[in-house]
Amino acid sequence: MMEIQVKGTITVDEDKKIYDYYGIDCFCPKDMYTALTDAGGSDVDIYINSGGGDLFAATEIYSAVKSYKGSAKIHVVGLAASAASLIMCAGKSDIAPSALVMIHNVSSFAAGDHAAMAHESEVLRKADRAVCQAYSEKTGKSETELLPLMDKETWLTAAEAVELGLCDEIAGRQTLTNAYCTLLTAQQRREYENAKTKAAARLRLEKIKFLR
Repeated sequence: MMEIQVKGTITVDEDKKIYDYYGIDCFCPKDMYTALTDAGGSDVDIYINSGGGDLFAATEIYSAVKSYKGSAKIHVVGLAASAASLIMCAGKSDIAPSALVMIHNVSSFAAGDHAAMAHESEVLRKADRAVCQAYSEKTGKSETELLPLMDKETWLTAAEAVELGLCDEIAGRQTLTNAYCTLLTAQQRREYENAKTKAAARLRLEKIKFLR
């Protein structure tokens, strides 16, 4: 059985190389298409831990999972927020007991006069309703029930996500770390980042020497 890790920022295909360059976790539609093609119709497990990202990239990923010929089981193992919560609704799902789900309105950037702002507002309202359709299909609830939850940015515990119908069940085992383990300190994280920066600088220097 193939495992697909939807971790980090949901991004468009053309921006993935930028995230990879900076070492930032991301997932794009091409990642999902490639994984599902490789799976060839066999069962897949999709693990989500993402704060969201680009709406249209998430919509494409959602559609790819929905149309997959095999069985796709979705597991929320940390966070399914914003655009990632849309992907979560693409199939049968479970959620770790301490994981979270967040749904909210679509956001964007705009500039211009009052007419441009009014137009952008209308676009966003329609985008909200489009996302709400996926939530409605998953939960069986109406726009009237779901749009207010998006308006106020609603965070849901595992039990609340299941009760609302966004997830199908709570996973049978805890998947997140508890206190009985060694956690990284802030100092250790800083030391690691400094070492990584120095290593990258040395590599660039070696490349420059080679080119000369």
